[in-house]
Amino acid sequence: MRLLIINPGSTSTKVSVFDDEVPVFTESVFHDAPQLLAYPTTNDQLPFRKKVVLDLLEAHSVPVESIDCFVGRGGCAYSQKEGVMEIDRALYEDTRDDRGGSDHPAKLGVMMAWELGNEYSKPMYTLNPTNVDEYDDIARITGIRGVYRRAQSHVLNQKGIARLHAAKLGRKYSDCSFIVCHIDGGITVAAHRNGRMIDGTEGAGGDGPFTPTRLGSVPVMEIARYLEGHTPAELEVMCSRSGGFVSHFGTSDSDRIHNLVVEGDGHAVLVWNAMIYQICKSVGAMAAVLGGRVDAILLTGGLVRFDDIVDGITERCRWIAPVCVYKGEVEQEELCGEVLKVLRGTAQAGRYTGRPVFSGFSWD
Repeated sequence: MRLLIINPGSTSTKVSVFDDEVPVFTESVFHDAPQLLAYPTTNDQLPFRKKVVLDLLEAHSVPVESIDCFVGRGGCAYSQKEGVMEIDRALYEDTRDDRGGSDHPAKLGVMMAWELGNEYSKPMYTLNPTNVDEYDDIARITGIRGVYRRAQSHVLNQKGIARLHAAKLGRKYSDCSFIVCHIDGGITVAAHRNGRMIDGTEGAGGDGPFTPTRLGSVPVMEIARYLEGHTPAELEVMCSRSGGFVSHFGTSDSDRIHNLVVEGDGHAVLVWNAMIYQICKSVGAMAAVLGGRVDAILLTGGLVRFDDIVDGITERCRWIAPVCVYKGEVEQEELCGEVLKVLRGTAQAGRYTGRPVFSGFSWD
């Protein structure tokens, strides 16, 4: 079976082709924030991102007609349980329409897989979208009645890395407690206990550390003052596409910012170190969620290629638990491997329910 894996992120489009488990190619195309901000909405990026995918197939001499199954990273529909899910019209439409209340470029993976699967009459699947919801109810509550925290994070990579590390320990993921930090264009930090992500930061929702593209947590009254001269739509873009490094420096290119850090630019040094500091604060919060019983702190994502990020987190957080580094992601392999189980009949895909995992409490 030949699988096309489509993985759009906040600053890149990553594409892989696998013949069964054997990779034919994997390539990631970086998109700086100004390029993507030229599109008013994430949905408007679809033709551009699809062309990136098709161009990569052509560059590697892989005819799109040879693909047996289209697999896309997902998000933005109603929250769901973990696992492989068949992409059907309902999932496509709810993803397109942001029924889950978030706007993340991962959604474009489902949308492209749907378009290509229908065009070539091939099956389409997704796995562990950004809005898998396994939160404990206590993690949902805010100080405003009827306003709840949402589960929105890098579920696909976080769970893949957690399973990988558990296996290295000779244990099951369902028997471990981890803090997993996905650190890239977006950053999320989550508490994993007994195979569930019970709490975490909502990366694209104005929560947790700021990132190359996102504003992170900001005091509510400062946001209220910001809105005196800006629209809610502008704030929403700051949450997911134009905050963080983009706001400070006009670019989401972490290599450019890190070069400024190395050169001793005062602004870049302070912002870079503040990002590391805020990641550490989130790690500490998740340690409290887990009652201090943490088997490991796992660092993953594209930005852990920078030693000073790893060193900064390790220095502040190693008292909690061992800090282990997994550079890059395992998302492509996870998408391929889990879907292959379905195609071979050893596992069954779920169906999109069209209903969120959590829809309120009895008193609502």
